[in-house]
Amino acid sequence: MKYYVIAGEASGDLHASHLMRALKEQDVHAEFRFWGGDLMKGEGGEIVKHYKELAYMGFVPVLLHLPTILSNMKLCKKDIMQWSPDVLILVDYPGFNLNIAKYIHKNSDIPVYYYISPKIWAWKEYRIKNIKRDVNELFSILPFEVEFFRKHNYHIHYVGNPTLDEVTSFKSHYSETQEEFCKRNNLENKPIIALLAGSRKQEIKDNLPDMISAASAFADYQLVLAGAPGIHTSHYEQFIGGTPVKLVSGQTYPLLFHAKAALVTSGTATLETALFDTPQVVCYHTPLAKFIAFLKKHLLKVRFISLVNLIADKEIVRELVADTMTVDNMKAELKAITSNEAYRQNMLAGYQEVNDQLGGAGAPNHAARIMIELLSRKG
Repeated sequence: MKYYVIAGEASGDLHASHLMRALKEQDVHAEFRFWGGDLMKGEGGEIVKHYKELAYMGFVPVLLHLPTILSNMKLCKKDIMQWSPDVLILVDYPGFNLNIAKYIHKNSDIPVYYYISPKIWAWKEYRIKNIKRDVNELFSILPFEVEFFRKHNYHIHYVGNPTLDEVTSFKSHYSETQEEFCKRNNLENKPIIALLAGSRKQEIKDNLPDMISAASAFADYQLVLAGAPGIHTSHYEQFIGGTPVKLVSGQTYPLLFHAKAALVTSGTATLETALFDTPQVVCYHTPLAKFIAFLKKHLLKVRFISLVNLIADKEIVRELVADTMTVDNMKAELKAITSNEAYRQNMLAGYQEVNDQLGGAGAPNHAARIMIELLSRKG
């Protein structure tokens, strides 16, 4: 069968590449055409656009690049119609993908599958109307989404969480000691505080300076920054120059494996950190902090922003967001997770609850199997 896949950022490229691999294993005639990244290219098929040409975040960057965004949407719609796939598979990236879904649903009989649901349970719940209208099948990776969509009379498939697969696979093959890891990366022989400042330039700019200020107070630790895919070293240098922070790129999992504690921006990284049993503080700076805090309190549909707490439906890790993300608050929480053993153990017990709720590994394989079964029935 012919699969057209759209992923708009680094995390989508990772998850989509694993789904493509699973589809190939179960469909020997699988053909791919896609918008994505290098990991998807590694699975074969033909890339139309790299996600680096798509990922714009925030009102002003989107406005400045609006002609490019609209041009990309037009190209994507035309390309899908010309290639005429057996299915269109959308991976997260809702601003772009829901627009594509609407067009394809209206102008063709190509089924639209969504892998990794838009997080409409947190914001923009009205998008459920578009999803029910334009998306034939939705494949969820978060267990609590099942009840949310059931409330809206929309059946979805919970297939497990691919981050669990990725971390489990890494742990099964990784054998490097902390001493070897530090030596290979020219680090000191000291406990590590990991800094995960986001995957976009704006996130890094907003979060990293205060994260460094807070973590620098812990002289017995070395500070190691996880370089995100697609972010050049030069972007980090303007923030870490003259500080004790060391940059390690493309090695987030080894870093989390060895870290004693971590400061982490919200997103998939919070779940990855939990699955490595690394105590963490969730930090997310926003401009106009007090105004954003008001919106969070009155408009957000959920109590938490980190996946760890959302899955557990209770506070496992401390979230410092908007007006609560201060250097003093980060210092206090870092002290608790590095010095208070009872506090650390309570967090680790919460991590185990999250792990249990995710179910077993195999999310891409489960999703691929269901997709192929549904398409076979359609055929």
